[in-house]
Amino acid sequence: MTHLEPFALQLAAIAAEVILPLYRADHGLADKGAISGKAFDPVTEADRGAEAAIRKAISQHFPDHGVIGEEYGEDRPDAEFVWVLDPIDGTRAFISGLPLWTTLIGLRRQGEAAIGVIAQPFLKEVFIGGPSGARLLSLGETSGGRPLSVRPCGSLSTALGATTDPYLFRNEDAAAFERLRQKARLIRYGADAYAYAMVAMGKLDFVIETGLKSWDIEAALPLLRAAGGYIGDWSGGAAGGEKGRLLILGDKDRLGEVRGVLES
Repeated sequence: MTHLEPFALQLAAIAAEVILPLYRADHGLADKGAISGKAFDPVTEADRGAEAAIRKAISQHFPDHGVIGEEYGEDRPDAEFVWVLDPIDGTRAFISGLPLWTTLIGLRRQGEAAIGVIAQPFLKEVFIGGPSGARLLSLGETSGGRPLSVRPCGSLSTALGATTDPYLFRNEDAAAFERLRQKARLIRYGADAYAYAMVAMGKLDFVIETGLKSWDIEAALPLLRAAGGYIGDWSGGAAGGEKGRLLILGDKDRLGEVRGVLES
């Protein structure tokens, strides 16, 4: 599996070549929500172009691999190796000119998350987790890098956390999030998947989300596990689940405390 880590990093660089010329420029904004009659759901030329470029590279180098992507759906999702792609996670940040969007690239082997990349090309940061551990590299590098590790957290009252948007929580989820917000020292908003990387880097203590899809989560699984953190759903099961709930903790010892708050 280690031979696929450099390729995953190459895919991040390929996506960046498409995305960066359109960042803070004319990004060809469209609204997927208008088509489905739902809330504003932005997509840009950069989203679609980057995923197309990644898919092309995969098909050229590993034609037997499957792909699941946010923009272009599934291709051989039951293959032994399947890439799970979100070319721009945080499109709202992207169209607002904020450097908190990321490119998410995950690789499953036989249904299990094996390699995950979270890239922020504008900052030239690439976070990768896999058989070689958790590392931070500069965009374009395919080896080396700085090892990453989560940090200890003595209690929820001292914890720094993040979520994309508190208004995404509904009904019982909203009540549970509010209890957690009141217990934690601080919760920051709007970082999307960049917050996952900050837990792996030891800068944040937790992330909580709901309503996520597989491409929102897959890249984070190997990264957080390799960095020593917890990643799952709110009740201790697999991340995502029926309601797309996600809980990331830097310090696994806080899981019981956080679950107690969410379930009280």
